[in-house]
Amino acid sequence: MKILVCISHVPDTTSKINFTNGDSEFDTNGVQFVINPNDEFGLTRAIWFQEQQGANVTVVNVGGPETEATLRKALAIGANEAIRVNANPTDGFFVAKQLAEVIKSGNYDLVIAGKESLDYNGGMVPGMIAGLTNSNFVNSCISLTVDGNNVKAVREIDGGKETVATTLPLIIGGQKGLVEEKDLRIPNMRGIMTARTKALTILEPVAADSNTKAVKFEKPAPKSAVKLISPDNLDELINLLHNEAKVI
Repeated sequence: MKILVCISHVPDTTSKINFTNGDSEFDTNGVQFVINPNDEFGLTRAIWFQEQQGANVTVVNVGGPETEATLRKALAIGANEAIRVNANPTDGFFVAKQLAEVIKSGNYDLVIAGKESLDYNGGMVPGMIAGLTNSNFVNSCISLTVDGNNVKAVREIDGGKETVATTLPLIIGGQKGLVEEKDLRIPNMRGIMTARTKALTILEPVAADSNTKAVKFEKPAPKSAVKLISPDNLDELINLLHNEAKVI
Protein backbone atom coordinates (compact mmCIF):
# COMPACT_ATOMS: atom_id res chain seq x y z
CA MET A 1 0.00 0.00 0.00
CA LYS A 2 1.31 3.43 -0.97
CA ILE A 3 0.37 6.18 1.46
CA LEU A 4 0.78 9.91 0.93
CA VAL A 5 0.59 12.15 4.01
CA CYS A 6 -0.01 15.86 3.37
CA ILE A 7 2.02 18.01 5.74
CA SER A 8 1.25 21.65 6.51
CA HIS A 9 4.03 23.88 7.87
CA VAL A 10 2.28 25.96 10.56
CA PRO A 11 3.27 28.31 13.40
CA ASP A 12 3.60 26.79 16.84
CA THR A 13 0.60 27.77 18.96
CA THR A 14 2.94 29.39 21.50
CA SER A 15 4.35 31.80 18.90
CA LYS A 16 3.51 35.48 19.07
CA ILE A 17 1.65 36.44 15.89
CA ASN A 18 2.21 39.74 14.08
CA PHE A 19 1.45 41.13 10.62
CA THR A 20 3.32 43.43 8.25
CA ASN A 21 2.66 45.60 5.16
CA GLY A 22 -0.47 47.20 6.50
CA ASP A 23 -1.62 43.96 8.16
CA SER A 24 -1.78 42.23 4.77
CA GLU A 25 1.03 39.69 5.32
CA PHE A 26 1.95 37.30 8.13
CA ASP A 27 5.23 38.21 9.83
CA THR A 28 7.36 35.05 10.13
CA ASN A 29 10.20 36.71 12.08
CA GLY A 30 10.85 34.86 15.31
CA VAL A 31 8.07 32.32 14.67
CA GLN A 32 8.71 28.63 15.34
CA PHE A 33 7.07 26.34 12.77
CA VAL A 34 5.87 22.77 13.36
CA ILE A 35 3.98 19.95 11.64
CA ASN A 36 0.28 20.79 11.63
CA PRO A 37 -1.19 18.79 14.58
CA ASN A 38 -3.97 17.17 12.52
CA ASP A 39 -1.33 16.10 9.98
CA GLU A 40 0.86 14.68 12.73
CA PHE A 41 -1.96 12.41 13.89
CA GLY A 42 -2.29 11.23 10.28
CA LEU A 43 1.46 10.71 9.90
CA THR A 44 1.59 8.61 13.06
CA ARG A 45 -1.27 6.44 11.77
CA ALA A 46 0.54 6.04 8.44
CA ILE A 47 3.68 4.89 10.26
CA TRP A 48 1.53 2.29 12.03
CA PHE A 49 0.41 0.98 8.62
CA GLN A 50 4.07 0.95 7.60
CA GLU A 51 5.08 -1.13 10.61
CA GLN A 52 2.09 -3.48 10.65
CA GLN A 53 1.27 -3.86 6.96
CA GLY A 54 4.47 -2.91 5.13
CA ALA A 55 3.08 0.32 3.67
CA ASN A 56 5.36 2.83 1.97
CA VAL A 57 4.87 6.32 3.43
CA THR A 58 5.61 9.53 1.53
CA VAL A 59 5.06 13.01 2.95
CA VAL A 60 4.32 16.05 0.79
CA ASN A 61 4.20 19.78 1.36
CA VAL A 62 3.46 22.78 -0.84
CA GLY A 63 5.90 25.51 0.17
CA GLY A 64 9.30 27.10 -0.15
CA PRO A 65 12.70 25.90 1.09
CA GLU A 66 11.81 27.04 4.63
CA THR A 67 9.43 24.06 4.95
CA GLU A 68 12.14 21.45 4.45
CA ALA A 69 12.98 21.30 8.17
CA THR A 70 9.39 20.26 8.82
CA LEU A 71 9.59 17.60 6.11
CA ARG A 72 12.87 16.32 7.55
CA LYS A 73 11.16 15.96 10.92
CA ALA A 74 8.48 13.85 9.25
CA LEU A 75 11.24 11.72 7.71
CA ALA A 76 12.87 11.38 11.13
CA ILE A 77 9.55 10.18 12.56
CA GLY A 78 9.58 7.38 10.01
CA ALA A 79 8.35 8.44 6.56
CA ASN A 80 10.22 6.75 3.71
CA GLU A 81 10.53 9.79 1.44
CA ALA A 82 9.38 13.37 1.05
CA ILE A 83 8.16 15.67 -1.72
CA ARG A 84 8.14 19.45 -1.70
CA VAL A 85 6.16 21.33 -4.34
CA ASN A 86 8.18 24.51 -4.77
CA ALA A 87 5.42 27.12 -4.53
CA ASN A 88 3.89 29.64 -2.18
CA PRO A 89 0.58 28.15 -0.94
CA THR A 90 -1.59 31.11 -1.91
CA ASP A 91 -4.99 29.55 -1.25
CA GLY A 92 -6.73 26.22 -0.63
CA PHE A 93 -7.55 25.48 -4.27
CA PHE A 94 -4.00 26.16 -5.40
CA VAL A 95 -2.65 23.76 -2.76
CA ALA A 96 -5.25 21.10 -3.62
CA LYS A 97 -4.37 21.36 -7.31
CA GLN A 98 -0.68 20.78 -6.61
CA LEU A 99 -1.38 17.86 -4.29
CA ALA A 100 -3.80 16.29 -6.78
CA GLU A 101 -1.07 16.23 -9.43
CA VAL A 102 1.33 14.54 -7.00
CA ILE A 103 -1.34 11.94 -6.18
CA LYS A 104 -2.13 11.20 -9.82
CA SER A 105 1.52 10.81 -10.81
CA GLY A 106 2.34 8.68 -7.75
CA ASN A 107 -0.66 6.32 -7.90
CA TYR A 108 -1.18 6.44 -4.13
CA ASP A 109 -3.74 4.15 -2.53
CA LEU A 110 -4.39 6.20 0.59
CA VAL A 111 -3.96 9.94 1.09
CA ILE A 112 -4.07 11.23 4.65
CA ALA A 113 -4.52 14.98 5.13
CA GLY A 114 -5.45 16.87 8.26
CA LYS A 115 -9.10 17.96 8.22
CA GLU A 116 -7.81 21.54 8.58
CA SER A 117 -4.57 23.38 9.20
CA LEU A 118 -3.93 25.18 12.46
CA ASP A 119 -3.09 28.51 10.82
CA TYR A 120 -6.03 29.37 8.53
CA ASN A 121 -8.52 26.61 9.55
CA GLY A 122 -9.96 26.57 6.03
CA GLY A 123 -10.86 22.88 6.13
CA MET A 124 -11.20 22.78 2.34
CA VAL A 125 -8.11 21.05 0.92
CA PRO A 126 -8.92 17.34 1.59
CA GLY A 127 -12.35 17.59 -0.04
CA MET A 128 -10.96 19.47 -3.02
CA ILE A 129 -8.26 16.82 -3.49
CA ALA A 130 -10.91 14.10 -3.51
CA GLY A 131 -12.90 15.98 -6.13
CA LEU A 132 -9.87 16.61 -8.34
CA THR A 133 -8.74 12.96 -8.17
CA ASN A 134 -12.22 11.38 -8.24
CA SER A 135 -11.43 9.46 -5.03
CA ASN A 136 -13.56 8.31 -2.14
CA PHE A 137 -13.48 10.78 0.75
CA VAL A 138 -14.04 10.61 4.52
CA ASN A 139 -13.71 13.81 6.54
CA SER A 140 -13.27 14.32 10.31
CA CYS A 141 -11.86 10.79 10.45
CA ILE A 142 -11.00 9.45 13.92
CA SER A 143 -10.41 5.77 13.18
CA LEU A 144 -9.12 3.94 10.11
CA THR A 145 -8.52 0.27 9.32
CA VAL A 146 -7.49 -1.17 5.95
CA ASP A 147 -7.90 -4.80 4.89
CA GLY A 148 -6.68 -5.29 1.33
CA ASN A 149 -8.75 -2.87 -0.75
CA ASN A 150 -11.48 -2.51 1.86
CA VAL A 151 -11.55 0.28 4.41
CA LYS A 152 -13.56 0.90 7.57
CA ALA A 153 -13.49 4.45 8.89
CA VAL A 154 -15.13 6.22 11.80
CA ARG A 155 -15.79 9.94 11.60
CA GLU A 156 -17.15 12.53 13.99
CA ILE A 157 -20.60 13.92 13.20
CA ASP A 158 -22.85 16.31 15.12
CA GLY A 159 -23.94 14.50 18.26
CA GLY A 160 -21.98 11.32 17.72
CA LYS A 161 -19.87 9.14 15.45
CA GLU A 162 -20.51 7.44 12.12
CA THR A 163 -18.87 4.23 10.88
CA VAL A 164 -18.53 3.94 7.10
CA ALA A 165 -17.22 1.25 4.77
CA THR A 166 -15.43 2.24 1.57
CA THR A 167 -12.59 1.17 -0.73
CA LEU A 168 -9.24 2.42 -1.90
CA PRO A 169 -8.19 4.80 -3.38
CA LEU A 170 -9.28 7.00 -0.51
CA ILE A 171 -8.69 10.53 0.75
CA ILE A 172 -9.28 11.24 4.43
CA GLY A 173 -9.38 14.42 6.44
CA GLY A 174 -7.94 13.20 9.72
CA GLN A 175 -7.82 14.52 13.25
CA LYS A 176 -7.12 13.47 16.81
CA GLY A 177 -8.49 9.97 17.26
CA LEU A 178 -6.60 8.44 14.35
CA VAL A 179 -4.08 8.15 17.17
CA GLU A 180 -4.04 9.69 20.62
CA GLU A 181 -1.57 12.37 21.69
CA LYS A 182 0.31 9.83 23.82
CA ASP A 183 0.99 7.78 20.67
CA LEU A 184 2.65 10.60 18.70
CA ARG A 185 6.23 9.83 17.71
CA ILE A 186 9.20 11.91 18.85
CA PRO A 187 12.19 11.62 16.49
CA ASN A 188 15.12 9.82 18.12
CA MET A 189 18.78 10.32 17.23
CA ARG A 190 18.81 7.36 14.85
CA GLY A 191 15.74 8.70 13.04
CA ILE A 192 17.25 12.18 12.77
CA MET A 193 20.49 10.83 11.31
CA THR A 194 18.65 8.52 8.90
CA ALA A 195 16.39 11.38 7.73
CA ARG A 196 19.43 13.19 6.32
CA THR A 197 19.93 10.46 3.72
CA LYS A 198 16.27 9.92 2.75
CA ALA A 199 15.05 11.26 -0.57
CA LEU A 200 13.50 14.73 -0.64
CA THR A 201 12.19 15.43 -4.13
CA ILE A 202 11.47 18.99 -5.24
CA LEU A 203 8.76 19.45 -7.88
CA GLU A 204 7.82 22.61 -9.73
CA PRO A 205 4.14 23.61 -9.44
CA VAL A 206 1.53 23.05 -12.13
CA ALA A 207 -0.51 25.98 -13.40
CA ALA A 208 -3.44 26.76 -11.13
CA ASP A 209 -5.51 29.85 -10.49
CA SER A 210 -5.53 31.47 -7.08
CA ASN A 211 -9.12 32.56 -6.73
CA THR A 212 -8.83 34.17 -3.31
CA LYS A 213 -6.31 36.37 -1.54
CA ALA A 214 -5.83 37.78 1.92
CA VAL A 215 -6.70 41.47 1.98
CA LYS A 216 -6.10 42.15 5.65
CA PHE A 217 -5.45 40.33 8.90
CA GLU A 218 -6.84 41.51 12.20
CA LYS A 219 -6.03 40.35 15.71
CA PRO A 220 -8.80 39.75 18.22
CA ALA A 221 -9.50 42.74 20.41
CA PRO A 222 -7.72 42.53 23.78
CA LYS A 223 -9.86 41.44 26.67
CA SER A 224 -11.19 44.28 28.79
CA ALA A 225 -10.40 44.59 32.47
CA VAL A 226 -12.38 42.46 34.88
CA LYS A 227 -15.11 44.23 36.81
CA LEU A 228 -15.54 43.06 40.39
CA ILE A 229 -18.99 43.37 41.88
CA SER A 230 -19.73 43.09 45.57
CA PRO A 231 -21.72 39.95 46.41
CA ASP A 232 -24.15 42.26 48.21
CA ASN A 233 -24.84 44.28 45.03
CA LEU A 234 -26.79 41.78 42.93
CA ASP A 235 -28.79 44.52 41.19
CA GLU A 236 -25.61 45.96 39.72
CA LEU A 237 -24.44 42.50 38.59
CA ILE A 238 -27.75 41.85 36.83
CA ASN A 239 -27.65 45.30 35.22
CA LEU A 240 -24.15 44.72 33.82
CA LEU A 241 -24.97 41.22 32.57
CA HIS A 242 -28.09 42.50 30.84
CA ASN A 243 -27.01 45.89 29.45
CA GLU A 244 -23.24 45.54 28.98
CA ALA A 245 -22.42 41.85 28.52
CA LYS A 246 -25.86 41.21 26.98
CA VAL A 247 -25.94 37.60 28.14
CA ILE A 248 -29.30 37.75 29.91
